[in-house]
Amino acid sequence: MAIEQQIITCPAPAVDHLDRFGFLFGYPIAHSLSPLLHQTIYHNLGLNWDYFPLPSTDVKSFLELVRDPRCYGSSVTMPHKVAIIPHLDDITPEGRAVGACNTIFKRDGRLVGTNTDTIGIRESFIQNVADAQKTYAGRPGLVVGGGGAARSAVYALHAFLGCETIYLVNRDAGEVEAVMGWCKSQGYGGGLVHVATAAQAEELEGAGAVVACVPNFPPVTPEEIEARKVVEVFLGKQHKGVLLEMCYHPTPYTEIGALAEKAGWQVILGTEAMLYQGFEQDRFWTGRGLEELPVKVTKDVIAAELAKATH
Repeated sequence: MAIEQQIITCPAPAVDHLDRFGFLFGYPIAHSLSPLLHQTIYHNLGLNWDYFPLPSTDVKSFLELVRDPRCYGSSVTMPHKVAIIPHLDDITPEGRAVGACNTIFKRDGRLVGTNTDTIGIRESFIQNVADAQKTYAGRPGLVVGGGGAARSAVYALHAFLGCETIYLVNRDAGEVEAVMGWCKSQGYGGGLVHVATAAQAEELEGAGAVVACVPNFPPVTPEEIEARKVVEVFLGKQHKGVLLEMCYHPTPYTEIGALAEKAGWQVILGTEAMLYQGFEQDRFWTGRGLEELPVKVTKDVIAAELAKATH
């Protein structure tokens, strides 16, 4: 007899003193920097708003909370990014294309899902690369990984950075096939190439923009070791581009980032993607553009928090 998964719910936070409020819905989320990010933004904008972590697997209770008229929306993280979609009233083209919702906002009282991870990746490159033409324009992209973040990275490289060819590198060939199948079904996977071996990588044109979407662990299995060799081959090619390392917890300084830096690449820390996807969320929630948000002070606060966590 199957054991039913226990539903983890949590009491609704006190919100009577607030003008507006939102949530981070996921489980577990104890280490998330999202509450600090959004609370810093609202404080610096002088808004009587708050953003509450909601460590829960209870979708029904969450939907009741988020439908409160004073709730502006919610972040959605694992394990709910895909499961939440059928419960929404609508989803944006980005959210539909990636097949994952990390943000809910209100439109005429309806719950609309989107995916701002794609924007976080885009802005990480746009805000940090001085010369896109020399660095990545017109060159293949490269995504390391095979999960949901990899789909967001493929979409961002294709839709926003103009990468017609995108190499996929991952220890699990089945995951790569799943990513390729999904992206092709959504109309942006035609240029995907699975690079399975270092020998294959040697024969290919060098990449310009790389997004690493894997945890920061040293390779152990034969598949992991071969995938790392593939990455090292691309990093060792004559053209030196820019690598965005999506991993930032518990530290944004990773093995792949160190290899890229040593090989002469520009490295963008994963905190940049996390910050810019959050700024995009607040564009939906507050109606204010990036130029109106306290970008520098928020970056400083997040950097200081990470520094505390890594010392």
